[in-house]
Amino acid sequence: MTGDGESRSGEKPVSPTDSPAIFLQGDDEDRLIVAQVVSGQKELFRLLVKRHEQAVYGMGMSFFRNTEDALDFTQEVFLKTFRNLSYFEGRSRFSTWLYKIAYNTAINNITRKKDYHSLVEEEIIPDNDTPERRLLRSLAREAVRGALTELPERFRVCVDLFFFYDRSYQEIEVITGYPVNTIKSHVFRAKKILREKLAGFADYNGAGSGDTE
Repeated sequence: MTGDGESRSGEKPVSPTDSPAIFLQGDDEDRLIVAQVVSGQKELFRLLVKRHEQAVYGMGMSFFRNTEDALDFTQEVFLKTFRNLSYFEGRSRFSTWLYKIAYNTAINNITRKKDYHSLVEEEIIPDNDTPERRLLRSLAREAVRGALTELPERFRVCVDLFFFYDRSYQEIEVITGYPVNTIKSHVFRAKKILREKLAGFADYNGAGSGDTE
């Protein structure tokens, strides 16, 4: 996908910086790419798409539950992101700002007949997967699944954003508009279930025991 929202594949990667001596990762690299796109290098927008499209697509699947709608949703989110990129002030992570656009787009498009479907039902395997990570991910998924059964539909996205999108309480508040204390209470419930499950494994006994709201 380019700055005008059209998908482009098979192209050589574009460096986000003219200087090979500069090595940036994560949030800093996002900010640099945003600055360069806003300054006129619109072709670099596809780097942001490549970095975040899987997460946005996952949110689309959670809300719409089918590939076609999730792809359309992903396209719409990145079009909105590109058109509003100059409004990103850098006070939050770019991904948090992007997820807020995605969340609001989903809420505006969703019908009452479709409920939020947690990412806990989707198996997303990271590149650096290991047996230990698989075990912890499986336990986390079970814990989140147990917590979600007790949560109202509209709050389930908060638990997903914490466990699967690595968002802080404050970032989830920015994305969803829910009060931090409400978010904490739902996430804490999932954490409690996770601690109980981890306690059953000798290698992880007591993991997270010091966690509080």
